[in-house]
Amino acid sequence: MSDATKAVAQPIAPDSRTEFEAAAFRRLVEHLRERNDVQNIDLMNLAGFCRNCLSRWYQEAAEADGVTLTKSEAREIVYGMPYDDWVKEHQREASPDAKASFEARDKH
Repeated sequence: MSDATKAVAQPIAPDSRTEFEAAAFRRLVEHLRERNDVQNIDLMNLAGFCRNCLSRWYQEAAEADGVTLTKSEAREIVYGMPYDDWVKEHQREASPDAKASFEARDKH
């Protein structure tokens, strides 16, 4: 049993757990949409994942359940707009330091 499970005073029903996880996912996506100043390379360098990873995981989960999503469709779910539009509006050139950190990171 994990420490997180031990800390819960009462067991969480599987349906409730799924609802809580979905709510947390929706909040994460909302937060990332609000924080469009945070670049994907910064997320990758600090957390090891970015918006593109999140959209890929979403796409993979859908496909595991028999739902086909294109890469573009999955990205639009996460970005809240077509990816190309997000890039034009919000993406900046990564700093040399950010690029160096990205290249030096442990790629698992």
